[in-house]
Amino acid sequence: MSSVTVRVPAKVNVQLSVGPLREDGFHDLVNVFHAVSIFDEVVAREARSITVSVTGGWAAEVPLHDGNLAVRAARALAARAGLDRGAELVIHKTIPVAGGMAGGSADAAAALVACDELWGLGLPREELMEIGAELGSDVPFSLMGGTALGTGRGERLAPLSVGGPFHWVFAVADTGLSTAHVYKECDRLREGAPVPEPRPDAALLAALRDGDAAELGRRLANDLEPAALALHPPLADTLRAGRDAGALGAIVSGSGATCAFLAGDAAHAAELARALATTPGTRAAVVAEGPAPGATLV
Repeated sequence: MSSVTVRVPAKVNVQLSVGPLREDGFHDLVNVFHAVSIFDEVVAREARSITVSVTGGWAAEVPLHDGNLAVRAARALAARAGLDRGAELVIHKTIPVAGGMAGGSADAAAALVACDELWGLGLPREELMEIGAELGSDVPFSLMGGTALGTGRGERLAPLSVGGPFHWVFAVADTGLSTAHVYKECDRLREGAPVPEPRPDAALLAALRDGDAAELGRRLANDLEPAALALHPPLADTLRAGRDAGALGAIVSGSGATCAFLAGDAAHAAELARALATTPGTRAAVVAEGPAPGATLV
């Protein structure tokens, strides 16, 4: 096989509860992941070495060498299999960069699936998820897709039942935020205050199971949101604009800087997108549905 294409979704965290800072520098999380229909595609072709190029509106913001998570994923897969193989990776980028939607993790997941197929390895998805967890906490979910409860650093996943679909609008900010910086700011804001161990929100899980968009909108929660707003205050105006336009719920997605808005149906989502498209500081307003499948051969 000379070429393989894999499609992989973005995600939104409908609950992101962050526990106290651990001695290893990480936090215990309760992370309810929800994959949505904004997709990157990664093409893998036979080559002498592992290289990457990027197309699409976000191409200029994606690293092309060792900092690229897809490259690291392909190298990790080759090392796990004991192979000296190459792949030319081409990322067709639609998921925002530094937007809190796991764009880099999605590309890593797609690279794992694509190179596994290209090299004829046939590794089980569970082994690919193990490799992915070593690369980043969000990579295993990008492989799984759907909706899932993540614990630990977010890499331990349990699938969740969803009565959707759910309709979303994502207001992509004209700037990105570093995940590491947002976690550091979260720790600074909470310094000296008691931080409880994270727990899943039973009412939110029930709303997902029942397909109850109104209740899900009321239960959206992200412990990183105050830190994201502190680092980029205009996001507060974006959240307010979406609520004023009738969103059922509004939240910063992950570490930001994308804001997510829950709509009642597809027509409502289109109306919200039109209202948000002209919000100052918004690069684009994108409509999507969830849940979406994880990294998939196409």
